[in-house]
Amino acid sequence: MSFNTFGRVFRFSTWGESHGPAIGAMVDGCPPGLPLTEADIQPFLDKRKPGTSKFTTRRREADEVRILSGVFEGRTTGTPISLMIENTDQRSKDYSEVAKAYRPGHADYAYDAKYGFRDYRGGGRSSARETASRVAAGAVARLVIPDVDIFAYVTEIGGDAIDPARFDASEIDNNPFFCPDRQAAKRWEKLVDDARKDGSSLGAVVECIASGVPAGWGAPLYAKLDSELAAAMMSINAVKGVEIGDGFAAARLRGEQNADPMRPGNEGNPVFLANHAGGIAGGISTGQPVKVRIAFKPTSSILIPVETVTREGEASDIVTKGRHDPCVGIRGVPVVEAMMALVLADQKLLHRAQCGEG
Repeated sequence: MSFNTFGRVFRFSTWGESHGPAIGAMVDGCPPGLPLTEADIQPFLDKRKPGTSKFTTRRREADEVRILSGVFEGRTTGTPISLMIENTDQRSKDYSEVAKAYRPGHADYAYDAKYGFRDYRGGGRSSARETASRVAAGAVARLVIPDVDIFAYVTEIGGDAIDPARFDASEIDNNPFFCPDRQAAKRWEKLVDDARKDGSSLGAVVECIASGVPAGWGAPLYAKLDSELAAAMMSINAVKGVEIGDGFAAARLRGEQNADPMRPGNEGNPVFLANHAGGIAGGISTGQPVKVRIAFKPTSSILIPVETVTREGEASDIVTKGRHDPCVGIRGVPVVEAMMALVLADQKLLHRAQCGEG
C-alpha cells in the first residue's frame, strides 16, 4: 500500500515518475463554477520549472499543463479535475551507476527496502520532479481561497541568511533565488555557483506567509491547521524541518515574551500586537498572517564521490552524473506556496462543512 493523496475535502493525488512519459495530478472536491483554464495554472509552473538559470538543474522542461477533465466552458464542474504535464527532456542513461548502488541521503535504499525494487531513472516517484504536479494542483486551490495572499521566499542558503532589516518584497521576483534581500542574492550567486562547480550542493530555508486567512480555520485536535501544514511541508522532497511562527526560537523565550498581546479592534475583533504563534493558536487560525518556515537539505545527487554500498551489499563509492539542482530549495519556493494553498483550501471547506460559513 502506498499513499499518493493529500487532503480531506479538497483532495489531490499525484501520479507519474521523473522519467516516465508524463506526470500529473487529480484534484477532487473542488467546488463547481470556479473559472479555470490552463492559463490560470501555467504561471505557477513557470516559476518552478527547471532550466531557468545556471543556479538550477540544466534539465529543460516546458512544463505545459493540460486540463483533461473537470472543466466545462471554462468553469469547474465539481467533478475530478485531471491535470497532465508531459516529460520531454529525460536522460535515463545518466543513472546507470544509480542502478547499481545507492545514493546516500537519497531515497534509493529506503525504496528498495520497502518495495524490493525501484525505478532508478531520476529517482522515479522520489524525484523532485513530482512537485510540478503539486504546483499545478495548488493553482486550482488558490481559486478556492481568492481573498488569501500567499507568497514564499528564500531566507537562507548554505548557512548565509538574509538581513531582515533589508527585507524588500519587491525584490523576490527580481533574482533567481526568490530572495527579498538584494545584497544576500548577490552573495548567493557566488555561493551556489561555487558549490555547482565543485560538484556539490547546498541546503536552504524557505519562509511562507499567507495573509487574509480569517480566524476560525482549523480544528482543536486532529485536523489542526498547524499540524496539517507541517505534514504538507514535510511531504515535499528534501524537506527536513518545519517551524510554525517562531518555531524552535519560542523554546528560548519566557511566557510574557512569547505571548501575542491583544487590544480591542473593530467589529469586536482583537488587534494583535505580535505574531509569535504564526497566526495559529490551538490549531485554529487567529486572523493574523499564517507563517511557516521550511528547511531543505542539500541535494543528494552530487559529483563528489561518497561512500555507499551496492544492491549486493558490497562497499563502493558513487558519483551521481546528470543534471541536478545545486540548491533544491530555490525551486522549492513555488512548491511551498502550493502546499500552503492546498492546505488552506481544504481547511476552508472543512470549516464551511462544520460551521456553515466560508
